[in-house]
Amino acid sequence: MARVLGIYLHIPFCRSKCDYCDFYSLAGSEESMDSYQKALLTHIKQMAPLLKEYQVDSIYFGGGTPSYYGDKRLRELLYAMRRSFTLSRTAEITLECNPESVEKKSLLRLHRAGFNRISLGMQSADCAQLQTLHRPHDFQQVVDAVSLIREAKFANLSLDLIYGLPGQSLESWKDTLEAAIALHPEHISAYGLKVEDGTPLAERAARGEALPDDDLQADMYLWLTNRLPKAGYRQYEISNFAKTGMESRHNLKYWMGREYIGFGPGAHSDIDGRRYSFQRDLARYIDAASSKSDLLEEFQEISMEERAREYIMLRMRTLRGIEEWEYRREFYMNFEPLQRKLEYFESRGLATQSGRRWHFTPEGFLLSNHLIAELLDVQGDAPPKVLEKQESRIPLFQPEPEMKKTKNFILFKRKQPPN
Repeated sequence: MARVLGIYLHIPFCRSKCDYCDFYSLAGSEESMDSYQKALLTHIKQMAPLLKEYQVDSIYFGGGTPSYYGDKRLRELLYAMRRSFTLSRTAEITLECNPESVEKKSLLRLHRAGFNRISLGMQSADCAQLQTLHRPHDFQQVVDAVSLIREAKFANLSLDLIYGLPGQSLESWKDTLEAAIALHPEHISAYGLKVEDGTPLAERAARGEALPDDDLQADMYLWLTNRLPKAGYRQYEISNFAKTGMESRHNLKYWMGREYIGFGPGAHSDIDGRRYSFQRDLARYIDAASSKSDLLEEFQEISMEERAREYIMLRMRTLRGIEEWEYRREFYMNFEPLQRKLEYFESRGLATQSGRRWHFTPEGFLLSNHLIAELLDVQGDAPPKVLEKQESRIPLFQPEPEMKKTKNFILFKRKQPPN
């Protein structure tokens, strides 16, 4: 049976940079788009022989603003992946869009090419809040974009929202959420604003600009977790809600510890027991397509003990949570210390048990970083070993003839099962 894989393609181009964004994205770099396209196509072709045993069931075009990249390039990339990899007939193929970059003709061409899911960056229904973030759209453009997406026959739409914005009150957050519900998306992602170092928003906060405090953000989150289920959206992860069967397949790969591979500067991969990421440098990524440049920012070979830690860290972000015999079967570890800690959380209303599975309550999700740290403390495992550069020479841009000889390519070499 084929192993299942998700693919992420990073499109790092934007029309403008939002004040809160710390993702690797570039405004005003359109002249590099054609060179970047060639680099991605080369990288895809070079990696294909190493992924023959996989079936791809999700592809995610993220950014940046992928819809700003142009539908011709996006379609070319998708065709290349169809030629290079074995795609599931039901693969989820997602494109991130900003409302101002949505065009009906482009959407129709993308839908015909096989894109079947749109993730639209709405963020807020309040135009003043959008302006203060330097978002390049207003709410009417969101409404118009949703209409065009539906006219292009996309039946799977996700809206991204942010709460805790400058000047945002609980009432204005409620208005934004009601406006999103009224657009009838299949999926809603709602993230609390985090002020990232080095962003314009961090500079504004340092100058004294007021942001909603932790208590107000908590009220916004709890209202969200109460309102969306009543509107037919089931929470399945801390920040994600979906109608039945419309959970994001690609995002679940991250939270469930499944395999995925990334292309592009800043992209991450987790495959066959190894995790790696590329440096956040567009020019170097383009150059590496025709050379053996060292692009790795980090490379880790993940031990069984570290996977057990990740099982706690990632699964406890979800409503599926963790389960004793699943944990024992996968990691050969004692669940009793975790059980005692989870029972303590339950007594405080922070965790609950559904059947045999433990997960956090909405109040627990608010404290999840702290609570997960407590679980890891009682689990008592060591941190991961980060390999030195000389131990991690992965030929990610190796020429094809040489690549065909690498039967035991380090990234995909299977480990022996534990005794």
